[in-house]
Amino acid sequence: MGFGDLKSAAGLRVLNDFLADKSYIEGYVPSQADIAVFEALGAPPPEDLYHALRWYNHIKSYEKQKASLPGVKKPLGKYGPPDVEDTTGAATDSKDDDDIDLFGSDDEEESEEAKKLREERLAQYESKKSKKPAVVAKSSLLLDVKPWDDETDMAKLEECVRSIQADGLVWGSSKLVPVGYGIKKLQIQCVVEDDKVGTDMLEERITAFEDYVQSMDVAAFNKI
Repeated sequence: MGFGDLKSAAGLRVLNDFLADKSYIEGYVPSQADIAVFEALGAPPPEDLYHALRWYNHIKSYEKQKASLPGVKKPLGKYGPPDVEDTTGAATDSKDDDDIDLFGSDDEEESEEAKKLREERLAQYESKKSKKPAVVAKSSLLLDVKPWDDETDMAKLEECVRSIQADGLVWGSSKLVPVGYGIKKLQIQCVVEDDKVGTDMLEERITAFEDYVQSMDVAAFNKI
């Protein structure tokens, strides 16, 4: 089990294929498994690996809450597809000379037999994944949009928020919720496609209406 070397192109492809029909590394909510793999990457995947990039940007939005996510971090080799060899602990003194590292460093010399086996395994894995229908991952968000004060035109604030249009974004119902001292916040629902619209993008575009909006928070997040 494992993704191989996530610093290599081969390892990134395995991660991308693994996430083609999954929103998270384990289960249906973000967990310490996602944080372990996210930290192992260290940088965003390239744009052509859009499943991995969509997952990376989504997990990045939990950076401030990562310590509170459920689960316990396990060694990196405990995550990933079961039919890919774990090479995260390959550099040990006990490794035999004839062991095959499917996703080893590009700097290491590789025997013809090992190279052929690695290419066959990758081809089989990618072929199996390509036969699975693409699943569009969607999430339902409940956003809290706070104004500056009780004199803010809330109708205009909501109009500004709903004016934000993007592929994969659908606005839903809304209501005004009192927060104290005569101030009300806008609570509005939306449905997003995870690989097209992220919470960072929504926050950036909503708070750009700085004459009306003080801040935006995600009050609820649910996978569909």
